[in-house]
Amino acid sequence: MYWTLFIIIALVSWAVSALLERRFKEYSQVDLRLTGRDVAEKMLRDNGITDVNVTCTPGHLTDHYDPRTKTVNLSESVYNSASVAAAAVAAHECGHALQHAYGYTPLRMRSALVPAVSFASKWLTWILLAGILMINSFPQLLTLGVVMYALTTLFAFVTLPVEINASTRAVAWLEQAGITDRQTTPMAASALRSAAYTYVVAALASLGTLIYYIMILVGRRD
Repeated sequence: MYWTLFIIIALVSWAVSALLERRFKEYSQVDLRLTGRDVAEKMLRDNGITDVNVTCTPGHLTDHYDPRTKTVNLSESVYNSASVAAAAVAAHECGHALQHAYGYTPLRMRSALVPAVSFASKWLTWILLAGILMINSFPQLLTLGVVMYALTTLFAFVTLPVEINASTRAVAWLEQAGITDRQTTPMAASALRSAAYTYVVAALASLGTLIYYIMILVGRRD
């Protein structure tokens, strides 16, 4: 039964990724007067944030906000593009900068989890594998693996409100600032909604995998 669920999640994940690519490509053809860089700089300026820099980073859809360096990093296809898709992505990443500046609680929670999750991710695969192989002689190892995986699952679910809130801030500001209008605002919202689906699927996949490992652990004790 688990493998059926795993296949379903994998197919849904593929479909969501394909939808995101399709929406980004479609809305990249709808021109606006400002580039992604212009949008990001204006949104930061309009919100009184002067200590965050906007930079260009290599890759496609590699856009992210780094709270350690206070930089909004936009991929080349967003940084230089004057389109609805670029504006939506740039504003979304600036939404994270606003969250950071205003002390948004879920973002603070996620940031607090980063060191532990980074450590867990480094060793998790090996601990789970060894835990399953040694389940009869050393079940505590799999228990440790389950706890570590639960931490990464918690991180995935804490990420959801962070991403959704950043998108909400982005769409509201784009319309308020006159960057998008009655026709293009729904496009920006649609693009960001497609991106949010990827986080939802990732969180559900993580939860499903966690339940699988718990079932192995509990099954051993029965």
